[in-house]
Amino acid sequence: MYRILSLCLIALALVVFVSAPALAQAQAGNTHEGTIVSAKNNEIVMKDKAGKEMTHQLAPNASVLVDGKASKLSDLKPGQKVRITTKRGDEKVATRVEALDKNKTFGSGSGTIK
Repeated sequence: MYRILSLCLIALALVVFVSAPALAQAQAGNTHEGTIVSAKNNEIVMKDKAGKEMTHQLAPNASVLVDGKASKLSDLKPGQKVRITTKRGDEKVATRVEALDKNKTFGSGSGTIK
C-alpha cells in the first residue's frame, strides 16, 4: 500500500516538475525583439528584426529592465536593443520590456516600472 502511494506521489511530482515551465511559457505571451524607435507616454515603438514598426502600450504592472536592472520608461533610448513580452492574447500590451545598454545579451532579472 505504502509502496503504491509513494510511486503515485513521485509520478505526480514528476508531472508537475515537467509541465511547470510549459505552463509558465504559455501564460507569458509572445516576445518580440528589435530596436527602440521611441519610448514615451506609456508607449513603446520598436522596429523588429525585419524592419517592421510595432507599437506597444505598457501594462500597468509592466516590468522595465535595462541590462537586467529595474528601470524607468524614460531610461529607454532610440537604437537600444529591446525584447518585449506581450500580454497573452493581446500583442499590443507589453508586460515586460528588456533593453540592452552596456550588456550584449539579455539576462534575467525582475523590475517594476517606475
